[in-house]
Amino acid sequence: QVQLVESGGGLVQAGGSLRLSCVASRTIFSTDTIAWHRQAPGNQRELVATSRTDGTTYYPDFVKGRFTISRDSAKNAVYLQMNSLSPEDTAVYYCNLINFQNRNYWGQGTQVTVSS
Repeated sequence: QVQLVESGGGLVQAGGSLRLSCVASRTIFSTDTIAWHRQAPGNQRELVATSRTDGTTYYPDFVKGRFTISRDSAKNAVYLQMNSLSPEDTAVYYCNLINFQNRNYWGQGTQVTVSS
């Protein structure tokens, strides 16, 4: 079992930045896939960033160039740097870890609110 705890959410004005953190209860291995997802009210949960086991990253077009995912294994942490935020980025953001056995673990989420 892996516990994930997100932090760093809050209220920010449009055009601003936030950095979300996700701390795991164990070492984050190179065999773990890490992702950030978000869910706005009335919407389905959607993927915003992935850090793959081969070291590459993936971003959907609507965040590409604005969001950056990174991991710090020494701190058991994963980060999501979000720049040029807009009100459309308002959502609860969730950290997701998938281990080598394809087991999924989720954090409790952190609220990001972007005001216009």
